[in-house]
Amino acid sequence: MAKNLAKHAGKEAVEKLGWWPAHRFLILRRLCQISIIVLFLLAPTINILQGNLSSSVLLDTVPLTDPLIFLQILFSGHIPELSAIFGVLIVVAFYALVSPRAFCAWVCPMNMVTDIAAWLKRKFEIKASYRWNNQLRYWLVAALLLGSALSGSLVWPWIDPVATLHRGLIFGIGMGWILVLLVFLMDLLLVDHAWCGHLCPLGATYGVIGQKSILRIKVVNREACTKCMDCYHVCPEPDVLRQPLKEGELKVMDKNCISCGRCIDVCPENVLAFTNRLTDKP
Repeated sequence: MAKNLAKHAGKEAVEKLGWWPAHRFLILRRLCQISIIVLFLLAPTINILQGNLSSSVLLDTVPLTDPLIFLQILFSGHIPELSAIFGVLIVVAFYALVSPRAFCAWVCPMNMVTDIAAWLKRKFEIKASYRWNNQLRYWLVAALLLGSALSGSLVWPWIDPVATLHRGLIFGIGMGWILVLLVFLMDLLLVDHAWCGHLCPLGATYGVIGQKSILRIKVVNREACTKCMDCYHVCPEPDVLRQPLKEGELKVMDKNCISCGRCIDVCPENVLAFTNRLTDKP
């Protein structure tokens, strides 16, 4: 079967499986992302989630700390508060167990912005102007930690589009919209999946944390694959699918997978599924 055009990705799945099966993980992710934003918004009246994505408190008891922020605190020479230490241990333990980069697909508000850019790119067949090495994000993590060590302060919060967007949605975005717009335009016009797939240091951090996590996307019916390419078209990290779809290990074990499940949604042949890598048979 000839590969489908990128702008038609998911169309065959809708026709064959129905609208809900072809969009279920996308809708569930949006509900999760929006619900988290709403909980932060309601913090003054409903005390469930207070603070921001860098440092928050769940149910007025459980601290949650951004691991990249925590690393910068350490490298800047400051001693973190006990609540921050407990908070980062909880966050790291959770994402280390759940799935690689689940934060990126199910929590991060910037994912909604980059997904819109990717959809428009496919819809209007906009070709990427440049190609970047997807290891740039790991070099950026190293640069941020070095910058924190040299300056004795946290570098990333000043230029972090994720935190800027989240603060903007909660408190009003102000001039922060410029930074968010730059990410959107970069994804739309310059590089395919520029932010999530190449630059985001927070995504890189969660990738390292979750590289041994339990939930994995697995090729459950490789023989049924028609090479329509729909999964590649919608995946923000398409390289993670190449090896499982071709030969060898059936599970997507690459730490760069964001566990969004969109590849499962758009596959009309049900080739892919979420599985538990500990109990699932090879």
